[in-house]
Amino acid sequence: MGQNAVQKRREGLLMSKAELARKAGVSPLTIDRVEKGKDCRMETKRKIILALGFNLSDKSKLFPGN
Repeated sequence: MGQNAVQKRREGLLMSKAELARKAGVSPLTIDRVEKGKDCRMETKRKIILALGFNLSDKSKLFPGN
C-alpha cells in the first residue's frame, strides 16, 4: 500500500509521527491509524490539517472524499 496524503505531507516536512501528534494534540497512535487509512473524527482531521500547515479549506488535499 502506498503512502497516504497525511504521511506524504508529514515526511515532506521532515516531521516524525510523534512531532505531528504533539502539534495536533492527538496521540501518535492516532497519527499511525490515520496514515494507515483508518477513519477518524472530524475534529481530529481538523487538528491534523492545521498542524500540517494547511487551511481548513484545503482538507480535500489530505482527506479526499470527505
